[in-house]
Amino acid sequence: MNEMDKYLIITIVVWRLTHLINSEDGPFDMIIKIRKVVGNSFFGKLMDCFYCLSIWIGFTCACYVTIEIKEVIILTLFYSGTSILLEKLSNKNFI
Repeated sequence: MNEMDKYLIITIVVWRLTHLINSEDGPFDMIIKIRKVVGNSFFGKLMDCFYCLSIWIGFTCACYVTIEIKEVIILTLFYSGTSILLEKLSNKNFI
């Protein structure tokens, strides 16, 4: 797998996880159950914001790819930004 393939795959992973946690019930309503547990805490509010959530998931994936601080920052923003673009392209009602 070359570098471009890796970036593309991780971008789709970031979008998919962010969309799952933010907008779906999850398999066996697992996401709903997690929402009930975390309630209105920091994590509960994080689950409601696609933009915020994509940063944290992008950060996690960036840390998986590299340990260089500069690259982690750049990749975090890249993964988050491209997942937001994918969300906007796939959902016409997204504000």
